[in-house]
Amino acid sequence: MAFMTKDEYEAYVAEHAANVISVKDIAHIKTALQPLIGAQFNILSIPKEILLAFEPSQIGTIIGSLMDACIPQLSKITESNTFDSVGLRKNDGILGEREGYPDYLHTSGKRLELKLLFVDNPNIEMKKPPTPREPSARLTQKVTFKNVQADKDLLLVIAYALMENKTKPGFFSPTIIDFEVFPVYDCILARDRRMYDSNGGWFGLFETPTILSNSGKRKQDANQPIDYSSYGRKENEGKDLNEDTNFGKLKRIPYAPLHEYIKPDKFTSFFKSEQK
Repeated sequence: MAFMTKDEYEAYVAEHAANVISVKDIAHIKTALQPLIGAQFNILSIPKEILLAFEPSQIGTIIGSLMDACIPQLSKITESNTFDSVGLRKNDGILGEREGYPDYLHTSGKRLELKLLFVDNPNIEMKKPPTPREPSARLTQKVTFKNVQADKDLLLVIAYALMENKTKPGFFSPTIIDFEVFPVYDCILARDRRMYDSNGGWFGLFETPTILSNSGKRKQDANQPIDYSSYGRKENEGKDLNEDTNFGKLKRIPYAPLHEYIKPDKFTSFFKSEQK
């Protein structure tokens, strides 16, 4: 499996260029999905006292894992059939394959890949971590130009937070507070170009994303040529390139609209009404 150079990558992109989903279509989808905001996941209700023992990232991991595993049946773990009523249905391609693409089909004909963004509710007292934790949601290497349909595919980022349960005072449940959609084509283009700008790249036809290893970085600093003939999975293998285990994390994708949306400060206003 040979390394795909930056020139080869750009040539592939140019050869397979396509019209990205229109602004009008994005606006239509956002209007259709508006009822999602406020949907509460009653399957998990956590007493306020217990939250004191957890860091926000720990709760986010628990909730994220639960919601991710339930993606095909989200309408069954909310308090209503919200996910069905907005025109979303599960994509048959994800049955039996948790990492299939995309997650949802919409009645409009558009396809949506769902990513969950946990937002820390500042009005809940929780254990604070020594350093901020990076969100784990990502557009993995399974989402590439081989399977993305530029005029149909959208990244649906759902922001959710722990909010007081509507029917159980003193208990907190995951609640959708906002969402945004972005063209998947633009997101993966920014993701991949960031990798190449950092002197990494794809091996094979979008099979394995790689970055410079510590050895490769030392060579780069010494103006020595990088060996692009193979890659490793661990630093002790001594390769100049390693498989990128953080590939596609949303925070690291330099697509400006997405980058701005996932900033924590973006959601401050959602909690002001709760402050006493």
